Amino acid sequence: MGKINGCLKCLFIFFNVLFGIIGCVLVYGTIKATAFSLQMSAFGAPGLGWAWVFAIGVLGISSLGIYAGCSENTLALKIFAGFMVAGMVIMMIFGIIIVVGRNKLRDSFHASTEVKPFMEDQEMRSVINGLQESLHCCGVVSPKDWGSDIPASCECNPSGMGGLYGGRDSCISRPAGTTGPNQIYEQTCGDILLFFINLVCNITMGFCFGFAVTALLGLLVSLLMIHQVKRHDSAGGASYAMKSY
Repeated sequence: MGKINGCLKCLFIFFNVLFGIIGCVLVYGTIKATAFSLQMSAFGAPGLGWAWVFAIGVLGISSLGIYAGCSENTLALKIFAGFMVAGMVIMMIFGIIIVVGRNKLRDSFHASTEVKPFMEDQEMRSVINGLQESLHCCGVVSPKDWGSDIPASCECNPSGMGGLYGGRDSCISRPAGTTGPNQIYEQTCGDILLFFINLVCNITMGFCFGFAVTALLGLLVSLLMIHQVKRHDSAGGASYAMKSY
């Protein structure tokens, strides 16, 4: 018999194989996302360096866990436990950073001074025009983002159907002193974009905190396995069996 309880060892290896598969999927997804990121780099899209580090890290650590579980090597188990501690701390930090970044981004979306530079860029104006047509919204913070000339993409039909939330479009009169459609969408594009940002941030936070909890469990299991190996060695080679309750 081995130094580690058979059920615990199989469970440990199984979860590491599972995370190894997840690591392969993350590497594949990062490869696909890199091509898209290169196309969007002209618009200031962030790079995917950290995504590569995370994907390769998950794959590498899971491979180390599989080796440590199969070989029952104390040093490999200790290294794996160290990675679990580091991973747990990093995931918690990333989760907190995402929460803070989401709140700052939400505040900047509601500040007209932050929106003005985007509205002065012709490419961004074209992008926002496209969003207004597809999402049935007008302006980022308010229709006044367009100045005195409201574009035709803001035109609202009170009997129209569609938009992000479905149902009938909610229309208002265009601001006084402006030109353009008489009826425009009441919903702003900033509110809709914030909806998507909140959704992505919530999923990412759940991912980070979920990995932190998983890393904690991996740490506890690896410490238990190290204890079993040491107990086996100190007992002069006698196999260790967990107590049945």
